[in-house]
Amino acid sequence: MIYQRDPGGSMKDQHTEIDAIQELERAWYQAEMRADTGTLEAISTSDFTLVGPLGFVLDKEQWLERYRSGDLVTDSLSLEDPAIRVYGDAAVTLARHIQRASYKGRLADGQFRTTHIAVRDDSGWLLAGIHLSPIGGPPPLARPGEHGAGEGIATSGADGR
Repeated sequence: MIYQRDPGGSMKDQHTEIDAIQELERAWYQAEMRADTGTLEAISTSDFTLVGPLGFVLDKEQWLERYRSGDLVTDSLSLEDPAIRVYGDAAVTLARHIQRASYKGRLADGQFRTTHIAVRDDSGWLLAGIHLSPIGGPPPLARPGEHGAGEGIATSGADGR
């Protein structure tokens, strides 16, 4: 796990905040695995937004409805190599998200880079957003060794490293 503090915070304060973010991430993970919409609702902001791996955008109700309806079933989920950065009342977690899941009976397995955005209010830390990007090869328009239409996009190995 990588931790980075903002210049204004002491290391002790940052360690406490990192612990709180890790607890929020654990609560999210466990709730996703159990399709526990009550917990997901409680640990997220009212304007929570998810950007899915294909670019679709879900508001909080749409995100929760996937579980309420039984359309999304998560068989396994892991967050690997998380890096947490705290910036006052905001925090960002970057990680590798690996899932075995199905949506409406169709496989939805994948490996993604994920960004979790958390904000702190009077009640503590809440999840404000999640963004998932698929890990894969170069963009479809890129020629080998070239950035192609996605200028500035680095090509990498099949595992995204």
